Amino acid sequence: MTGVLATDLDGTLIPLDGESRQQADLIELTERLRTHEVLLVYVTGRHLESIEHVRRLHPLPRPNWIVSDVGTTLYRCDGTAPTLVPEYAAHLRSITGATTTQQLQLLLRGISGLRLQEDEKQGEFKLSFYVEAGRLRDITEEIEQLLAKQKAPYSLIHSVDPFNGDGLIDLLPRGVSKAHALHWWAEYTATPLQQLVFAGDSGNDLAVLTSGCRSVLVGNASRALADQVQAIHAAHGWHDRLYLPPEHATSGVLAGCQHFGLLPKAM
Repeated sequence: MTGVLATDLDGTLIPLDGESRQQADLIELTERLRTHEVLLVYVTGRHLESIEHVRRLHPLPRPNWIVSDVGTTLYRCDGTAPTLVPEYAAHLRSITGATTTQQLQLLLRGISGLRLQEDEKQGEFKLSFYVEAGRLRDITEEIEQLLAKQKAPYSLIHSVDPFNGDGLIDLLPRGVSKAHALHWWAEYTATPLQQLVFAGDSGNDLAVLTSGCRSVLVGNASRALADQVQAIHAAHGWHDRLYLPPEHATSGVLAGCQHFGLLPKAM
């Protein structure tokens, strides 16, 4: 293994609609990851069924591991079908204790403007809502105050769906995120973080993009997110851990892999 590519899917690894260049770059990226024996980790907010569906549509390279449900589920993919990693589930239960997502839903029932997401988008350690994007900040603050008051062992991640503009809120075990799951995975697999490159595009990638690993923020990410990530890297004195390719989505992932030496640059 020469390294690890950990990547978000929507807006990142998945080609944007109608972008033939990204479709071609996906084919090239898939082949070069295989040829250079780069380990592939999906790090996504999608649930497993949705991941399998989108892999058939594009198709995407086969991952070695999957971090799904915004960091609340971990799968090993070395067999015919992904298998849950029970040690990670046990780790999350050690955080939540006896407080279930069902109890959390009851706690939040008095907050107006929350719309429960579909059943398949919920999980043992994830409670997800839609909100109007214009009310996202206010509702986020209201939930955070309630969680603190009740000492509930959960924290909140919010973002805006780049495709339809919906506000998205995920309640996860306290401190858990894509970054938390990826760092747990690295320790679990004895993978040095300096071998890893992460690629993302949106707000729920922020924790990983600013966690200290080498990061690629693809060109279709918002300018506000890029400025935020750059400021955090500068505050930490990290001057060589972030790449902002002009290329969008899949093409940006390929460019980032080449920039950080995970894959050799094309001749």
